[in-house]
Amino acid sequence: MALKSLTVSIQRRPIPRSIERFLHDADDRVNDYMANGRTRVSGFVPCDFVAAWHTLRTIVDHNLAAGQMFCEWGSGFGVVACLASLLGFDSYGIEIEERLIEESRDLADAHGLPVEFALGSFIPDGTAQVLDEEYSTESFWLSDEIAPAYDELELWPEDFDIVFAYPWPNEEPAIDRMFDRTAGTGALLLTYSQLDEVRIKRKVS
Repeated sequence: MALKSLTVSIQRRPIPRSIERFLHDADDRVNDYMANGRTRVSGFVPCDFVAAWHTLRTIVDHNLAAGQMFCEWGSGFGVVACLASLLGFDSYGIEIEERLIEESRDLADAHGLPVEFALGSFIPDGTAQVLDEEYSTESFWLSDEIAPAYDELELWPEDFDIVFAYPWPNEEPAIDRMFDRTAGTGALLLTYSQLDEVRIKRKVS
């Protein structure tokens, strides 16, 4: 596999007031959904958005990204995609659940952010074999039964310079392999882990 883990010191600097306001609104929306949503989506768990912000800020400060194209795989409420947009990235999100797409679009619109969200699977064409090889049971959330959303975006995995994902613990190897097969050379994969950290890997060849 052509992925190299990057050892980067994540700088936790004071968060700008504008970002604090956005994160407060995002947290309120997520918490209300988790507490009161009548059609709560099974399997939806938000990551630590503050950790995601500090990671993206560090990537910008150290000029680690090869370009400005960002995609959140399994975007949920789209908070991380919105944070990327606030940092100047051309930002997109792919989500399989229609209710969460609606929530993410509402959040982006409320803050005037030009993030585009597409309904469908983020699993790229031609990578179904990865799922077959990684799982011996059906107790996982990744599935290739839904059509990929890339046609709607008119963009493809190799077009993105950064991909962010929050995999369940047993899904990370599959995420790594799908990214490795389809991303462009130099692209970054950011994965939020159960240890409340964001791992950064680069496709090197």
